Amino acid sequence: MKRFDLIIVGAGPSGLSAAIEAAKRGLEVVVFDENEKPGGQLFKQIHKFFGSKEHKAKIRGFKIGEDLLKEADEAGVKVVLNATVCGMYQDKEITVRIGDEIHHFKGDSIIIATGAAENMVTFPGWTLPGVIGAGAAQTMMNLHGVKPGSRILMLGSGNVGLVVSYQLIQCGCEVVALVDAAPRIGGYGVHAAKVARTGVPFYLSHTIVKAEGDDHVTGVTIAEVDSSFKFIPGTEKHFDVDTICLAVGLSPMSQLLKMSGCKMEDNPKRGGQVPICDEYGRTSIPGVFVAGDVSGIEEASSAMIEGRMAGIAAAEYLGYIDKTELDENLKNLDVALDGLRQGMFAPKNRGKLIEKTEEGIDISTTLLTKGYVADDEIERFPGVTRRPGVHPVMECTQNIPCNPCQDACPKKCIKIGEKITSLPAVDESATCVGCGMCVASCSGQAIFLVDETYEEGFASVTMPYEFLPLPKTGDRGIALGRNGQKVCVAEVISVKSSPAFDKTNLLTIKVPSEYVMKARFFKKEA
Repeated sequence: MKRFDLIIVGAGPSGLSAAIEAAKRGLEVVVFDENEKPGGQLFKQIHKFFGSKEHKAKIRGFKIGEDLLKEADEAGVKVVLNATVCGMYQDKEITVRIGDEIHHFKGDSIIIATGAAENMVTFPGWTLPGVIGAGAAQTMMNLHGVKPGSRILMLGSGNVGLVVSYQLIQCGCEVVALVDAAPRIGGYGVHAAKVARTGVPFYLSHTIVKAEGDDHVTGVTIAEVDSSFKFIPGTEKHFDVDTICLAVGLSPMSQLLKMSGCKMEDNPKRGGQVPICDEYGRTSIPGVFVAGDVSGIEEASSAMIEGRMAGIAAAEYLGYIDKTELDENLKNLDVALDGLRQGMFAPKNRGKLIEKTEEGIDISTTLLTKGYVADDEIERFPGVTRRPGVHPVMECTQNIPCNPCQDACPKKCIKIGEKITSLPAVDESATCVGCGMCVASCSGQAIFLVDETYEEGFASVTMPYEFLPLPKTGDRGIALGRNGQKVCVAEVISVKSSPAFDKTNLLTIKVPSEYVMKARFFKKEA
């Protein structure tokens, strides 16, 4: 039986982060993962991360995955793929299926970083081909280059549903509707806004009545629900679709921990059946640690920090570092993790209706129920200003942990301050040069450059654009508003791409001056 200092189950963001920290401190580390590629969810995530520089903000998920794999290899971590851990027993022994054989391994310590699995909901027709999880759709698109469908309905308005809806549109799919039984959107407003302005309608307080079709999905019927989540007769709506995506939450994959005898609890706020553990991943069994979604559903940024914590804690448990070094390292990571757990979407605020921002500004009710900030609401926020010449307009309206725009501007036109969740504001004393770095760096695609005095009777709007094929200078089309409806005719006057923009193109359109604060998306004429 092969023995290791540390066995890690799961080669996702938390598992790899834990492996790197432990290996750096001299532990012999092996990571087992059932998939054929390491990296977990990171390689599905083509969007830019939130947070600050230390949280890898404005870096796309797959690039973070590449960096972690390189770092793990350089640290001497052994990663075994196509290896399913099917048992975990007393004395930190595991059984692993590799090929057609079962292997036994023993660890002086173990970190379980198995992540989470997609939840499902049942309705008539839910077993038809064409009903898939949003994560499955991401796998098809971003790992295998397969288009999940042509006309798609998304159920679920959390961050997963919003992000995957946008990626489906990028893939060339038509998202006919985004539906949620809850009365308000569950994910970040900036994610909802970038979907809404492409023309996707939101149906809150609605859910699926039935999927239609004989041997595959051909349509779907939804209906409005009351406060008890019962269908309201007469509110049915039909859509012709070939795919239904479900983004209805995640459940921790904690089976191995329960099998090994760890103390467990049912905790809905953490996603379901989870181990009882301390803030550094120590479970009730000495030497057994957890990290990432298996101990509570959060974002990948948090999972990476939790993984680092668990890896360092395992090193201290085995005597590779002393308690002083442990405390010093964990103190810095505590600060980083705490930064991600602030703002309107902090764990402590789950289920609460936040009515005002930290600055005392009324939250947009339209954003919560329709996915976009209404025209008569947008100018109440500090990042939305009007002035002669080119200047940034930051339509960031919720307190989320993110601040890369502050560092992106070479002229320091944007200020957030020390609190990572503060709404961005324009520094009126600084002069914008129109470089567009703020537009490209915004993880929520919520920053635009506006020149209200572009030429007589016309203004220009520069927006982030991540669709192919790219429009060309001189193309004519229509400008869509925040609600995805036609605002006016528009002409493309510039398309800029640069390695510094990291695959976010800057599309500049010319619109009549009176529409400059409304035009937020461009659709080319057919």
